[in-house]
Amino acid sequence: MTVITKSGMRKGGDFLIEETPAGEIFTPEEWNEEQKMIAQSCRDFLQMEVFPKLDKLDSMEYPDLMPSLLKKCGQLGLLGTSLPEKYGGFGMDFITNLLIDEAFGSGHSFIVSYAAHTGIGTTPILYFGTEEQKSRYLPDLASGKKLAAYCLTEPDAGSDARAGRTRARLDRDRKNYILSGQKMWITNGGFADILIVFAKIDDDEDLSAFIVESDAEGIYMNEEEKKMGIKGSSTRQIYFNDCRVPVRNQLGERGKGFKMALNILNIGRIKLAAATLGGAKLALRKSIQYAGDRKQFGKTIGSFGIIKHKLGSMAARLYATESALYRTGHQIEKNLHEILEDKPEDTAARMKAIGEFAVECAILKVHGSEMGDFMVDESVQIHGGMGFSADGPVERGYRDSRINRIFEGTNEINRMVIIDMLLKKAFQGHLDLMSSALQIQKELTSIPDTRQSRDQDFLSAEKDLLANLKKTTLMIAGAAVNKLMHRLKEEQEILMHLADMVIEIYVAESGLLRAEKNLYGEEKNTPQLTLARICLYHALEIVSRSAREAIYGFSEGDEQRMLLLGLKRFTRHEPFNLKEARREIAGLMLERKGYPAEDL
Repeated sequence: MTVITKSGMRKGGDFLIEETPAGEIFTPEEWNEEQKMIAQSCRDFLQMEVFPKLDKLDSMEYPDLMPSLLKKCGQLGLLGTSLPEKYGGFGMDFITNLLIDEAFGSGHSFIVSYAAHTGIGTTPILYFGTEEQKSRYLPDLASGKKLAAYCLTEPDAGSDARAGRTRARLDRDRKNYILSGQKMWITNGGFADILIVFAKIDDDEDLSAFIVESDAEGIYMNEEEKKMGIKGSSTRQIYFNDCRVPVRNQLGERGKGFKMALNILNIGRIKLAAATLGGAKLALRKSIQYAGDRKQFGKTIGSFGIIKHKLGSMAARLYATESALYRTGHQIEKNLHEILEDKPEDTAARMKAIGEFAVECAILKVHGSEMGDFMVDESVQIHGGMGFSADGPVERGYRDSRINRIFEGTNEINRMVIIDMLLKKAFQGHLDLMSSALQIQKELTSIPDTRQSRDQDFLSAEKDLLANLKKTTLMIAGAAVNKLMHRLKEEQEILMHLADMVIEIYVAESGLLRAEKNLYGEEKNTPQLTLARICLYHALEIVSRSAREAIYGFSEGDEQRMLLLGLKRFTRHEPFNLKEARREIAGLMLERKGYPAEDL
């Protein structure tokens, strides 16, 4: 598994104000043989057990098919990879479990059911359960004897989970809670044995959580939802009508359910990014294959510049997500290792280690899901009419991808969350964003320093540009906070632009760090460096556009002119031939008939 060495821990969000040494990050080129074998086992399972049954799964005429596949996974040990050995699992580290999610990510509806069971369905018991609850439930969840679902959303409580109306009250003998309410959009709802249910006890304002066994009296369900995509996954509304839940099945502390839900969502968000990565790689592989085989006007369509533009762009965006995903997963694993070294059973410490990188998890959820949608859309376009045909190879992936921008909090909510968490860290003194923003304001009123800002190496121009994109973001965020104060939270368009800038900076930096680490300091051009540069210049485009719209949205007069001058100064850059860069990557992929980047 990944080797973690003890050193100073980083803070979530500090990438905006501190440089990250390339040697600190983990890259996919570092997977060891055991990890590669585990991932291959997952891909083999899809190939043998899932792909031949996709039409049957999507028809929903075989309700026992999905649970039977999950149970087969359990028999192979693939449902318990994150669980400790004493509960029937394998105790694999966080980053290896992300690789497993990626490997299963091309499984269409299967990955949805798998992730709901192993992630948000099982993790609450692992992290918040008592020893008795863990011993009673986790071994069966690891083996697939029992399957899990997560019940948070209600008709009037989607993004605003605290508005839930499901209630729990103690019965007269105080041995059971009586649970009443309605949950909707429950993945695995049609076959789950164990339900993680959130409800308010008595007149509490805050949620609590419960482990509910689905064979309890008082549980009713609607028919399966008819959905645009992921048709093979079970999605039900669940009603609790005076359902009796033993007191011993309260999960965690009373009134701490919302905090629990947020922490579980942090994990769900980064795992969703891993799954979208797997689906995106499948879309790219199919696109490369089709572009290399399909002929028009006497030659393969892959030889045309516009198709190379698409393939090169697809590879670069995938590379950015992949780099950021495993950079973040490694940092979470590192923090878990260091925080829990002396207190392995400390749930609060475990949640703190993961919650520290909630900003990065939200970034990955947004970027991963939007990258995935971009990939399947371009794949359909490359396939032309065959892409639109239900008998073609990519139509199902197009439909299945769309839900990812809604799962685990909509991308709009996640964009708000990114900036909200960064500002809270700043105001609470956990992240010194304000001093950096003030320093940049002083820099704007000074004569530009034309001296070299760092020792010149073959990546100095890229690093300087990245640093200036960070300055742009801090400049605008500082000005917006100073101008709007408490009203900033109501200016969602401004927050959205700031979030887009932060997202692109993080993933572009991740790609650049990955390329730098894999070059070992050698001054040479490689496909990975080309991919990283495409990512960087894509980020430049988005940061520039978002910054300009944000400036126009809250400033005017001299302030606006000063900010626009700052934007012009910080986004000044050397020309880069994106056309040739994309052609280089596309040509190499067509020649080698595929991705991943570690083979480029």
